[in-house]
Amino acid sequence: MERLQKVIANSGYSSRRKAEELILAGKVKVNGLLITELGYKVKETDDIQIENTHLKKESKEYYLLYKPEKTITSVRDEVGRTTVVDLIPTSKRIYPVGRLDYDTTGIILLTNDGELANILMHPSFLVEKTYIAKVEGTLTGKEFDHLKNGIIIEGRKVIPQRVKLRLKNKAKNFSKIEITIIEGRNHIVKKVFQAINHPVLQLKRESYAFLNLEGLKKGSYRKLTIKEVKKLYSLK
Repeated sequence: MERLQKVIANSGYSSRRKAEELILAGKVKVNGLLITELGYKVKETDDIQIENTHLKKESKEYYLLYKPEKTITSVRDEVGRTTVVDLIPTSKRIYPVGRLDYDTTGIILLTNDGELANILMHPSFLVEKTYIAKVEGTLTGKEFDHLKNGIIIEGRKVIPQRVKLRLKNKAKNFSKIEITIIEGRNHIVKKVFQAINHPVLQLKRESYAFLNLEGLKKGSYRKLTIKEVKKLYSLK
C-alpha cells in the first residue's frame, strides 16, 4: 500500500504537493469515501476520484528536451506562445521539471512522473545544473573570486559549485562563463551576474545532473533510458 498523495503524483495527475492540497481541500475520494488526511494509504485496486473524475493510471514517460529560445516552460500559455510541451508529441499529460526563462535555451526534463519531479525540484536533493552565460564585459580576477565565494541574492547566498571562464572577448566586450549551481530560484543565474554588474546577454543550460545535450539540436528531444531514470531516482 502507498500514500494517497504519492499514488496521485505517480499517475501524472499533479505534483505530490498539489495532490496534498487537493486532499486537504476535500476534493479526493477513495472507493467513494472522502479522504482529507495525508497519511491515508491505498491499494493498487482502489478507485480514486479527484474532483469527481476517476483517476487513470498512466504509464510513465520521461523526456529530455533541448529547449529553444522564445518557448514557454509551461503546459499551456494564455496568449498562445509555444510551450515546451508543444514540442513533444505525446498523449500523456507531461509537464516540465522546473523552468527555464523564455529566452534561455538548453536542457529541460518533462515527465508525467510526479514523484520524480518532486525529487528533482526539491532543494534538499542538490541537483547540479551547469549553464553557459554570455555576459556583458570581461570579468576581473576579483569578480571571479567574488563569484566563487558566493553572491548574496535576496538575503541568501548563492555559492556556485564551479565557475570557469570559457571565452573573453575584449574587442566585442563580452565573456562566456561556465557556472554550475544547485540553486532553483527563478532567474538566479541572471541575478548573480547582475549583482556583479555583468548582465547576461544569452543563457544556455548545458547539463542537468549527469544528463547533457549530446546529439540534440534546438527544439529536438529524446526519451530517457530506464537506466537514466533509475539514476535520477538515486539522487534522493
